[in-house]
Amino acid sequence: MYMVMLVLDDPDRLDEVLDAWYEAGVGGVTIIESTGINRRRMARQVGALFMEGINRLIGSEEESHYTLFVIVKDESTVRTCQEKVEAIVGDLNEPNTGVLASWPLTYVKGVPDKQGE
Repeated sequence: MYMVMLVLDDPDRLDEVLDAWYEAGVGGVTIIESTGINRRRMARQVGALFMEGINRLIGSEEESHYTLFVIVKDESTVRTCQEKVEAIVGDLNEPNTGVLASWPLTYVKGVPDKQGE
């Protein structure tokens, strides 16, 4: 089994990614609202209240990312997750798309045998 982590840059694409993964048989995704160091530094330097005002002026209510975690059965499913994400956001090697990583798990308990249950 593998852990897949996706940092999704555009929060408006979250439901598209979740739907695509679900249709591919990938379920049980954990979603965490997150932010990166550059956004945090900007907020600190400019001031949180000022940034909130700017975000309201330009119509942006969201300044965070979503980080998704899901356990999948094999490397093939990891690749499927990547392909589904890139079909939505574009090549992950391009800026402002996201970051996807995976790593093998040596011990897992509590995950159903079938994905999506």
